[in-house]
Order: sequence, then C-alpha cells, then structure tokens
Amino acid sequence: MNILAIDIGTTTGWALGTRDGEIKSGSKSFAPSRTDGPGQRWLKFRAHLTELGRSVGELQAVYYEDVRRHGPGQVLAAHAYGGFLAHLQHWCEMNHVQCIPLGVGQIKKSWTGKGNAKKDAMIAEAIRRGYKPVDDNHADALAILDLARALESGQVELTSKPKKKKPAKPRKAPSFFAAAA
Repeated sequence: MNILAIDIGTTTGWALGTRDGEIKSGSKSFAPSRTDGPGQRWLKFRAHLTELGRSVGELQAVYYEDVRRHGPGQVLAAHAYGGFLAHLQHWCEMNHVQCIPLGVGQIKKSWTGKGNAKKDAMIAEAIRRGYKPVDDNHADALAILDLARALESGQVELTSKPKKKKPAKPRKAPSFFAAAA
C-alpha cells in the first residue's frame, strides 16, 4: 500500500511509504513570497501532493495530523492549517484517495511513548530510528507514517480512553410543575 503521511502547515512535513517498503520524506515550505498572489501557496501545495502521488503511481491513503487546538496567539497558524486541510481533503476526494486523520497525542504516544512529547523528543526519536529529519515537521511526518503502517497492517488499533462521567447533580423541577400538582 502506498501511503502519504503529512504534517500540514506552512512548513509541511511529508513521508511517502511505498508498498515495497521504501520511504521518501522531507519538509517543504509553502510560505508565500512577496510577489505571490494570495492563492499561490494553495496551488503549490496541491502541485506538491500531485507530484508525490505520481512518484509512486497511485496513493491508497493519506494520513495527516489532525490538529484540534491552536495555542494563544496562533490565530494565523489556525487559519493556515484550515486552508491546508481543506485543500488536502479536496485533493484526496478528486483523486479517490482515503484521507485519514490521526490525533496529535496518538501520533506522539505511538512514536515516543508520551502523548505530550515535545518537538525535540519527536526529532530525537526519528534520529534514534535511523532517520535524518530536517525539522520537527519532517519528524512528525515520519511518526505519522510509522503509525499509519502499523494501523494498516493490523499491528495497532486506535482506542480512545472512555471519558469519566461526572455524577449528575440532582435538579429541582421547574416551578410550573409544582403548580400543576
């Protein structure tokens, strides 16, 4: 199975795992230049996806880091992420490729054993596994690919912890019920 693992953002990490076990990976910046029109980053991103897909003939799945929260002061990053995600999902639909989200904590835990691992820990683990990541985005993409392959082979199943429910507080009936009795 040919799988693209991608850590989307202005600097996008990517790892392409082929059915014969080969891995190509890297990091690419989609930061707009001063002369770029407002849509240039999206055109370049889509061209990159197409180039990666064509390099293996056909992709069966794209796994990506599903970021649900951005920290304070990260409004622009959140907007950019949403744009990249929309274009990724559209590209996958147009090319009949499964688009599969993986939670940030799931990726980090499967790679380092800690769901809240920092960037340097993700890079260190990539190096420990014999890779030469150019940045944290590249390391994240390698981690996503590793988890995607484990999921596809059935070695791992994603499970979420059941949330503990707080006991319900007793409520008083609204006063209009008391008047009817």
